[in-house]
Amino acid sequence: MDEYVLIMRHEDGAKVASAEQMQEWMKQTMDWIGGIAAQNKFVSGTGLPFDNARVVNSKKVVTNGPFGDIKETIGGFITVRAESVEEAVEFAKGCPVLQGEGNTLEVRRIAKNDGAH
Repeated sequence: MDEYVLIMRHEDGAKVASAEQMQEWMKQTMDWIGGIAAQNKFVSGTGLPFDNARVVNSKKVVTNGPFGDIKETIGGFITVRAESVEEAVEFAKGCPVLQGEGNTLEVRRIAKNDGAH
């Protein structure tokens, strides 16, 4: 069984929703994660706050926020255990983040220390 990271890309919810809607989305997300955990497939995860972020480019120039001109950025990720990328994709399809127009989840296998990524 491999581990996969499910990377959530979306707009800063605080800019488009009320505090109550944000709480509802968080509950939906915790319920989604709970469903994966109930199958003993949840490894870890965290949200990545949008405020007080910095980007450092190849010239060592630092800018505020991960946003630039893009509408969405990485808002968080979870790591799951799955028998295949297809199983990991099925977990991703249930993520409440996908309720937002244009939001996505990227599914990537985590490289093992076996020299073959």
